[in-house]
Amino acid sequence: MVLYKTDEEIEKIRASCLLVSKTLTEVATLLKPGITGLELDAVAEKVIRDHGAVPGFKGYGGFPATLCISRNECVVHGIPDDKPFEEGEIVSIDCGVYMNDYFGDAAYTFALAPIKDEILHLLVHTKISLQKAIDEAQVGKRLGDIGFAVQSYCEQEHSYGVVRELVGHGIGKKLHESPEVPNYGKRGRGLKLKKGLVIAIEPMINLGKKGVKQAADGWTIVTRDAQPSAHYEHTVAVSNGHADILSDHAPIEDAIKINPALQEISIKN
Repeated sequence: MVLYKTDEEIEKIRASCLLVSKTLTEVATLLKPGITGLELDAVAEKVIRDHGAVPGFKGYGGFPATLCISRNECVVHGIPDDKPFEEGEIVSIDCGVYMNDYFGDAAYTFALAPIKDEILHLLVHTKISLQKAIDEAQVGKRLGDIGFAVQSYCEQEHSYGVVRELVGHGIGKKLHESPEVPNYGKRGRGLKLKKGLVIAIEPMINLGKKGVKQAADGWTIVTRDAQPSAHYEHTVAVSNGHADILSDHAPIEDAIKINPALQEISIKN
């Protein structure tokens, strides 16, 4: 069952999403070689609880942490650990918040400089594919238009692998609601988009092939060919014209610019 949100409900989801963005921004100021995922996770939980909210992921289905931290060939759902980060790694950090009865959700993949050009380009193009998907989140379009935007750009234009087993989702009073939002599909197919639909759009794109598998911890999803994977996510509300993006990557990217350990996710001409 698809639950459409009122304007008031959308504003509550926006507040949760903006706290997610604030939390990821704080993480971006600290991420550097030598720090660990467990250290970042503790900071994230404090930021969230200090704002009167609770971590959206911790305890969800038994997940043990506030953040999903997935490095290099890990696609999503990585569990924070005590292994220090190193130069040249990429780190996807996904965060959820529950506040005032509504969830917020967003993710960003960070690059610990210096990274190889082909991996930088993977991050850039995954980010671009997210925007292309968001551009399709308009009243009258269909879910297939969103998936097609990601798939055609990443597979046909750049020969990347688009993960099939994991998808975006509706969000509201539950972290995962209907509908599922695949990163592949055909134009004009699937649920017709209506005003008030709130969805998390999250391309998961592999440098190599699309295949993935679950790691021994029962959570982490990794690429089968051990090639790097990138993941970016926004929560958006479908509306007439451009979608209303409820989360915000801008402060995260401002933090990246002033953190010497991180590389900006852009192609330099």
